[in-house]
Amino acid sequence: MALEAGSTAQSQNSKADQIVRRTANYHPSIWGDQFMNYDSEDIITYAHKQQEVEELKLAVRREVFTTSADDSSNQMKLIDAIQRLGVAYHFEKEIEEALKHIYAANHFHDDDGDGDLYNVSLGFRLLRQHGHNASCRIFNKFKESKNGGFKESLIADVPGMLSFYEATHLRVHGEDILEEALVFTTKHLESATTHVSYQLAEQIAQALERPVRKSLERLCARRFMSIYQDEASHNETLLKLAKSDFNLVQSMHKQELSEIIRWWKELDFGRKMPFARNRIAELYCWILGVYFEPQYLVGRKFLTKIIALISVMDDIYDAFGTFEELEIFTEAIHRRWHANCMDGLPDYMQIFFHALLNVFNEIEEEMVKEGRAYRAHYAKEALKTTAKAYFDEAKWFHEGCIPSMEEYMRVAATSAASFALSTTSLVGMGDIVTKESFEWLFNDPKILRASNIIVRLMDDIVSSKFEKERGHVACAIDCYMKQYGVSNEQEIIDVFNKQIVDSWKDINEEFLRPTSMPMPILERIVNLTRVVDLLYQKNDGYTHAGKVMSDCIASYLIDPAPV
Repeated sequence: MALEAGSTAQSQNSKADQIVRRTANYHPSIWGDQFMNYDSEDIITYAHKQQEVEELKLAVRREVFTTSADDSSNQMKLIDAIQRLGVAYHFEKEIEEALKHIYAANHFHDDDGDGDLYNVSLGFRLLRQHGHNASCRIFNKFKESKNGGFKESLIADVPGMLSFYEATHLRVHGEDILEEALVFTTKHLESATTHVSYQLAEQIAQALERPVRKSLERLCARRFMSIYQDEASHNETLLKLAKSDFNLVQSMHKQELSEIIRWWKELDFGRKMPFARNRIAELYCWILGVYFEPQYLVGRKFLTKIIALISVMDDIYDAFGTFEELEIFTEAIHRRWHANCMDGLPDYMQIFFHALLNVFNEIEEEMVKEGRAYRAHYAKEALKTTAKAYFDEAKWFHEGCIPSMEEYMRVAATSAASFALSTTSLVGMGDIVTKESFEWLFNDPKILRASNIIVRLMDDIVSSKFEKERGHVACAIDCYMKQYGVSNEQEIIDVFNKQIVDSWKDINEEFLRPTSMPMPILERIVNLTRVVDLLYQKNDGYTHAGKVMSDCIASYLIDPAPV
């Protein structure tokens, strides 16, 4: 995740003298008090909706995992629909068993198997998503024996090409056939939208913009409902479940957000620290991308509060605080962590530090109650590490230093806050998380390193121009220019984009069994990466919250699924 600040210089009065601060002129929240109050009608109808969802779940379980069990092609299509419609969390065990059976019974290990392009690609993607190492050799049969290219006859099979395109995003290092397939399918799908049905054209456009592998499940579900219901072969019970469940969970999310907004209002940061970004609805939606499921309610509450405080802390380090203030602030957070050390801090820092201690006290109390007291310690240490990284960057700026790429990435990957958010995301996750899970994260596993690279480089690519306007610590582009003597910015961006692609391959490798951690833990890291991939694809969609973020909020919290 990346929470970068940017601004123009202006003066602020301190008690003793006038200090020039690089404060930011952020636009205010566009939502006002819209999400402050929770509609009591939702509370009244919640139990009724819940009963309806339970009945539909039973029906889908029967139709998909019993009736369709002997038809693997149909079952894979239904599993894909279940996942795209956002209700897979109700059927995790059933999906796992079905895919295990499909993997064992079918030829996903070599190129001798049956199946057309659509089904082979779909099976490959579903299996890889769930950690089964389906072999990319299964696609060899779709190549010409003479010139080694893909068969021209495939081009007319547009659904098959789309399925193949989606499969390529599960590739790992060294899978040249999937690299070729990505180029092949992308080229022909881009030209196919003019002569296919509206529904298929819509699916192609969405996939080219954001493939399933990089999609946030809840946003994908909202879009896919309208496509799925127009398919002649759609399962009516499944569609009804998806819509009912979406609306049920949406009402729960609205209630959660109203409570978080009341907490935010009580802090009164808008008045006490007007230099900081006020993006609480946006940040809650960020966390819905990490986990939307009802069972993660406690995790969402804590993670939203922590990301909100990290955002303010970022603005303190990045824009408002003087270097002298940041020195004592970092000492208070990184080494002392006690209310007694607040006396030496400026007023605005005392206000922030008091709020920070209160949130961690709240986390500790909840974890002690659950018999998981150790978790709060790891979350606290991760936040301290982020504060130290922010200070290291502030020191570079203060000294006018442009570090080497290696030194920059060591610090800036941490300041992107993925480590702190990944750690905190595990705090409220239940029994699947153990002390070993946190120790694993603190040992910098490959999946976290890959996520950090994606987050940091995507952020720097879109933020560098804006940040240079007011003076900012050197970004990855500056460090690369200096170290390698490259003056062409686009050339550097191309290098970084290649690193981002390679990092996604690292993430895919970490999902293949045997995995270092259970899938739900790995999913938190990849979901954090997906949020950033969405928000920072074209610009800084968090700081300059625009259409992408407002569309997310509308999908998550405003527009119900039409029943």
